Amino acid sequence: MANFFSTQDTRLAAGARVLLPAVWLGLIIGISLIEAPLKFTAPGITIPLGLGIGRLVFGVMNWVELAIAVVLLWSMLKSGVDRVYRGLASGLIAVLIIKVLVIRPLLNKRTDAVLAGVDDGGSAMHLFYIAADGLLIVGLIAALVLAVRRWVTVRPAVGAASTSV
Repeated sequence: MANFFSTQDTRLAAGARVLLPAVWLGLIIGISLIEAPLKFTAPGITIPLGLGIGRLVFGVMNWVELAIAVVLLWSMLKSGVDRVYRGLASGLIAVLIIKVLVIRPLLNKRTDAVLAGVDDGGSAMHLFYIAADGLLIVGLIAALVLAVRRWVTVRPAVGAASTSV
């Protein structure tokens, strides 16, 4: 338990810097890119029902994303973490905070208006959410590449002839 609170980098923290972006990326792909668009093509799904399901699913997804971000933040506070990774992960967390604290509340107001019959639902607000997810997808892929490259080193096999390129 003492290692958990230590500033020394550990295998747990290094593993978290690889695993968490992968899980977060999978979450965004599964929900934002697969579930959300398909939901409205299912038989019997009305706009109000789809909006209600979407609000519930994306609300839970955002809480999971925030939990991932907190643990990722912990893993970045360890000594020896690359400045580029820290900057990238900090940017990802900033995009998430904007998505959750600014964009989602605006979308909730729009869905309230649609559900109340005051609005027809046509809005560009979803494009901001899509853009935020797009930034997260690109950033998470970059974070994965950085973390894996740092964690996995390729060593030549014993007795293998060395070749220089």
